[in-house]
Amino acid sequence: MRIEIQIQRFDPDNGQEPTYESFRLEVPRHITVLDAIIQIKDEQDGSVTFRRSCRSAICGSCAMRINGRSGLACDTLVVDELDRFGEIKVQPLAHMPVLRDLAVDMTPFWNRIESVKPWVEREEGTEPEWPVEKETLMPQSFVDELDDVSRCIMCMACFSACEIAEVDDDFLGPAALAKAYRMVADPRDCETGERLSKLNEHGGYWDCTRCNQCVEACPKDVKPMEAIVSLRREAINSGLTDTVGSRHITEFLNIVRQEGRLNEGRMPLKMKMSQPMELLKIMPMAMKMLAKGKLPMPIHPPIPRVREVRRIMDAKGKGESK
Repeated sequence: MRIEIQIQRFDPDNGQEPTYESFRLEVPRHITVLDAIIQIKDEQDGSVTFRRSCRSAICGSCAMRINGRSGLACDTLVVDELDRFGEIKVQPLAHMPVLRDLAVDMTPFWNRIESVKPWVEREEGTEPEWPVEKETLMPQSFVDELDDVSRCIMCMACFSACEIAEVDDDFLGPAALAKAYRMVADPRDCETGERLSKLNEHGGYWDCTRCNQCVEACPKDVKPMEAIVSLRREAINSGLTDTVGSRHITEFLNIVRQEGRLNEGRMPLKMKMSQPMELLKIMPMAMKMLAKGKLPMPIHPPIPRVREVRRIMDAKGKGESK
């Protein structure tokens, strides 16, 4: 099978902008993108720079953007990309400085991972004496709950795909937050409250827009977005409710409980009531929306049989608390 692959070439030392170089080659039908790039390096241009190791979707080294999507080149078939996009265009991962061609500086990613302290913290005086005679185990139920986030191979595909990381350099990113949840949910850790408080600030779990791009990019089904949602739930249960994100959830539920449905006229008022200046800023837009029939009246009677809605919410709450 005769194919063409476009590889983004870039050398920051020469001062030139990134460009695409096309390579034509003969390959077996079921070759992966990584094997095709290796063939290019071996047969056509030895200067093509990229990372790779296991070639088995285990190490995560060959993560890159293929036709705009972040993922593992060793886990992506050439024929599938051609069938879907009609071409193969390869770029380095996003949100990290490019060292050369497809190899990026991973420092921004590792700094985020390190900042969440992805290790179990023990209370002072409870650390086992060295040498350790046996491991400190946790119940199997917790192991099962943490199975998804424990599968992360640090390939950085989710971070590259993250839309918030593109516009906010302070955002920790999906992988780091998934690691943070791994520690928060670990019963052996003694810093759950401190971890949640720190992540409650700008750049933490409330900044995720739930675009689902991280879930789509993850080659190991880690479900980082679900881990972020779990962090939010833990924060609210811990009493960390004085943020815009937490108020959005709590007030949403309060309004539905009172009226049986979401009242979009009351929601902004509830969200901004403690910030008078912010409330004034949105009032002109609210009045225009109200005049054009795009905004319901803030005062609205509950729907019929609203008590049944409340019973459902109460039953759901009891089920989650068990």
